[in-house]
Amino acid sequence: MHFPCAHGRTSTSRTTPSKSRCYLPLVMQHLKSALLEAPSEVGGVAGRWALFIDIDGTLLEMAPTPDAVVVPPNLIGMLDALSQRLGGALALSTGRSVAEADRILAPLKLITSGVHGTEVRASPSGETTVLVQPTSASLLKEIMEVARASPDIIVETKGAGIAVHYRKVPELRPYLEAELGRIAALRDTIVLRPGRRVLEVLPKGYSKGAGLASLMRAAPFKGRLPIMIGDDYGDESALAIAEELGGVGLRVAGEYFPPERADFSGVVATRRWLARVAGVEAYSDDLPAFQPADA
Repeated sequence: MHFPCAHGRTSTSRTTPSKSRCYLPLVMQHLKSALLEAPSEVGGVAGRWALFIDIDGTLLEMAPTPDAVVVPPNLIGMLDALSQRLGGALALSTGRSVAEADRILAPLKLITSGVHGTEVRASPSGETTVLVQPTSASLLKEIMEVARASPDIIVETKGAGIAVHYRKVPELRPYLEAELGRIAALRDTIVLRPGRRVLEVLPKGYSKGAGLASLMRAAPFKGRLPIMIGDDYGDESALAIAEELGGVGLRVAGEYFPPERADFSGVVATRRWLARVAGVEAYSDDLPAFQPADA
């Protein structure tokens, strides 16, 4: 006997496949489609949903350098309305530090999991808790030596992590991967993670997924279903955790997720959906998207 499965396969087993294995993905896909088509439902059901949003490539267009991102004039007010609509259950899940997220979105402050879960501010007015010691001077020195290969390589220190940006020199990625991978392999406390024209040296055991799971255990997120929105490799763990907790992971097309795997065509589409969740129907966003030099 053949049993249809949501993954498009069939089973010849005499035992019916488990619902969690075969039917749950189909249910989740229907839920995702419903939320994308009717975003007002996210904010319209009190206490049901929690929203976690990446910044670069999701909320803001990618820029040639981390400091060059552009914040649309209407975005801050929309995010404030979104937070209120969700009863405060809105958080940023970012590779940036909490302080950097505050600077970019000033004067707005949101609950934030920063530097891939190594920093957290559990309330907008609270203090930032740093969960891991800053990177050592010796590690930074080794990475700076590697970065001397080109003046266009940008080394960004951010607490427990170090990001090496090569957007202006993408041809140097193999060299950087090899050298930074060698440095990481000599230490049992750090890992090398890729991103959108960036390689990040981060402490083992920490991720955006772990940060999301931690926030979900406390108010105002506890008891809600998480929605995570991201665009990059570093967001994968949080997208997966959101789905494991019964929520939804939404992907933004770009250099990492191709259009056929994405739920949003880009940053502008993401912001417009968020505005509808917030009930800001008149939101406008006319800033042009950043185009990589080799796009």
